[in-house]
Amino acid sequence: MKLYSQLKDHISVPVFFGSTIAIFAVVILGVADPAMVGQWAEHVRGWISNTFGWFYILLVAIMLGLVVILALGPVGRVKLGPDTAEPDFSYVSWIAMLFSAGMGIGLMFFGVYEPITHFANPPTAEPQSVAAAREAMEIAIFHWGVHAWGIYILVGLALAYFGYRRGLPLTIRSALYPIIGDRIYGPVGHAVDIFAVIGTMFGVATSLGLGVKQVNAGFNYLFGLPQNTGVQIGLIAIITAFATVSVVAGLYGGIRRISEANLVAALALLLFALFAGPTVFLMTASVENLGQYMSTLVARTFELFAFDDKPWLDDWTLFYWAWWIAWSPFVGMFIARISRGRTIREFVIGGLAWPLGFTVMWMTVFGSGAIQMQMTGAVDLAAAAAADSAKPLFIYLEHLPFTFVSALLATVLSITFFVTSSDSGSLVIDIITAGGDDDPPKAQRIFWAVTEGVVAAVLLLAGGLGALQAASIAGALPFSFVLLAVMFGLLRSLQGEYARYMSHRTTSAAAVPGAPQSWRRRLHALLHTPDLADAERFLTETVRPALEAVEAEVAKYGYEAQVIDAAIDDGRLALQVGSGDHAFHYEVQIRPYRVPSFAMAELAPRHRPAAEHYRADVHLTESGAPYDILGMSREEVIADVLVNYEKHTNYVHLHLGEGAPLTSDADTDDAETEPDQDAVDDQAVRPAKA
Repeated sequence: MKLYSQLKDHISVPVFFGSTIAIFAVVILGVADPAMVGQWAEHVRGWISNTFGWFYILLVAIMLGLVVILALGPVGRVKLGPDTAEPDFSYVSWIAMLFSAGMGIGLMFFGVYEPITHFANPPTAEPQSVAAAREAMEIAIFHWGVHAWGIYILVGLALAYFGYRRGLPLTIRSALYPIIGDRIYGPVGHAVDIFAVIGTMFGVATSLGLGVKQVNAGFNYLFGLPQNTGVQIGLIAIITAFATVSVVAGLYGGIRRISEANLVAALALLLFALFAGPTVFLMTASVENLGQYMSTLVARTFELFAFDDKPWLDDWTLFYWAWWIAWSPFVGMFIARISRGRTIREFVIGGLAWPLGFTVMWMTVFGSGAIQMQMTGAVDLAAAAAADSAKPLFIYLEHLPFTFVSALLATVLSITFFVTSSDSGSLVIDIITAGGDDDPPKAQRIFWAVTEGVVAAVLLLAGGLGALQAASIAGALPFSFVLLAVMFGLLRSLQGEYARYMSHRTTSAAAVPGAPQSWRRRLHALLHTPDLADAERFLTETVRPALEAVEAEVAKYGYEAQVIDAAIDDGRLALQVGSGDHAFHYEVQIRPYRVPSFAMAELAPRHRPAAEHYRADVHLTESGAPYDILGMSREEVIADVLVNYEKHTNYVHLHLGEGAPLTSDADTDDAETEPDQDAVDDQAVRPAKA
């Protein structure tokens, strides 16, 4: 019992042991009979592709469309966190970690291999023709473009919203709270998180398997190291050790720094290949490839070859979509963890635009460049890709200057991408199995980092690339149904955010809270820098009497209102009207701010080394953006409270979808029956009887 109690303090016992048992069952079978596991994986892959292929295609299209609509709509301004939250990472660090965790290791492997393979065996065009070249690039960018990131962003958006704005655990189950409520903490929630862990484990293991094949090919090219499963398992062990050190160092000390180094190294390799190769051709091709991708995006999205028997779709598009879905708990959780403080619009647009731009350039430089080499007869890359999927990148670099240096950089980059995929995946699984704790115990981090390496090694033993692909497709199926519920839960919660937006729009410009009443007040607000004593005096001498006056007036009508002053020592004072989920809460909080950069230097208080001023910020029930009321009179504070209470009633009516008129309590005080929906809505709007 003591051991169980200690474990329960640090992990979610059902999720940790449930996912561990399921994963190690596959590992044990893989070690005992790898041939059987390989055959089983291929059988499962074929059955899922034939039965649920249409479902994967439709699901991915819906997710991409949904995140775009959310970004462009009114809820796009909602922050992933409190309205006062600021991003934890700089924009450059954020983009670097997005790139490294999302697909860096895959681009290294498929950058040359996929376009040249499609060029040699296109789904519709004549092989190795100009039409095949265009189709190959269109397909390669399509597979690595916005669809993958639409999946990641949807999961990351749901996790960040419910975790950082709604205060729920940072796990997949939290997205189901609007649907099942507190039952997310029971068996249903445990099952959802177990599916997420299993999908993540096999998705990351697939990436690690591909990555180690690329690393092995690089060492073979540079130093003659043999290419076989034994060597690759040894490399997995070594690189997993590096990943373990990184994940123990944590998000800031390890993962962020390696991700930034990855971005710099990847840009260096990309620019070298661009300027060392046919630069004008590659720039021309990048523009054409982007245009072709955009013009065929919708048609490609829904293409299933319904009237053709196309195994190509199973081997490529369905594999990718399943791989991205399997990866989505991992990448989604990771980008949610690094995106606190950003708006939904910034999160979606940044998460779609930057990876797409980099993908187009990467695939063009390495893919179009490789196809041009093939078409001019400089090298037979198609034959090389058919013989060894990991070698084409190095053969391509062989036909550019400084081959040894560029090949060494590519190999090192494959290793560091391997490390970031493993340590990021370990951190995410740690968080899920720790019940949402974003700083799980180090021993647990080590356990999952090692487990990922073991699973990747077993899948390589069980059948190489085919087993890796099959594991991704199989791991994605149960989680794809969870994604449907995640979308529904997110939409249901964001309806409330939209209602808040609409309720604020109903207020006239003249009644905007905090708006200066005259030009003198506006000038005073710009030039005066109130200190802490000014702010505290305003809180006690102006805000408190104003809130107490409203409290007393509400009480005259027999309704419940309360001035909450327990936290006044912390610089906060609040008025609550009503009770329950729809109570009105008006809080004034004293907060320090830097003096604006445009203010004159002599305005900064000289007794403080860091120039700052204080504000009395209002925080509302509906989480509107805070605004300063310091300097208002007692009557103006009262008026501000009433304006916001009116907004609150508008919000409640819009959110509940009823709009019932206010009625007198005399009609219902003596009622013995259950209230109807109108009465419930009315009670939500009006303060409760004292």
